Amino acid sequence: MSRERGLLVVVSGPAGSGKGTVLPRVMAAGNFRFSVSATTRAPRPGEKEGVNYHYLTREAFEARIAAGEMLEYTTYCNNYYGTPKKEAEAVLETGCNLLLEIEVEGAANVKKAYPDAVLIMLLPPSYAVEEARLRGRGTESEEALLKRLEQARYEVKQAPRYDYIVYNRDGEADRAAADILAIVRAERLRAGRNPDAVTDYFA
Repeated sequence: MSRERGLLVVVSGPAGSGKGTVLPRVMAAGNFRFSVSATTRAPRPGEKEGVNYHYLTREAFEARIAAGEMLEYTTYCNNYYGTPKKEAEAVLETGCNLLLEIEVEGAANVKKAYPDAVLIMLLPPSYAVEEARLRGRGTESEEALLKRLEQARYEVKQAPRYDYIVYNRDGEADRAAADILAIVRAERLRAGRNPDAVTDYFA
């Protein structure tokens, strides 16, 4: 029987969807690992190489892109952010599921490189709820908040490109995490992911 590879699970969601609340519950309950991303931004106080990020120069990051060594990448505030392919593969080969929390463009790139990747969009129950959550934080100016909401509109319109939609309703983060775990369990049982089932049965 061949070693079972882990699943590559991508979770995206607009600001206010509750990724920071739901995903730690998923990590705690399942056989998951996060991949340490690479970035060209400088480390912040208290951050450590290989723990928070792999810190690369712009030249080194672009060399990895050119060599096809990045699973996905994007730019934000003039810095690169991305997932090293080698590290992602190492996690999957252990049989652990690799959980990537990335935006919609990165998710689309992952799906092109790994058609078997499972893409999940985490959504608030409605736009009104999302706006209320963001305003409730009280951490941003009105201009910044409106930009986040505009970006959210764009991201939610990409939901049909995903395999699954999970709703994070108020007070139900545990249920949202359970839905993600149920998706992963079901994906593990797909016939296409168990090509040796008949051979093993008659062995």
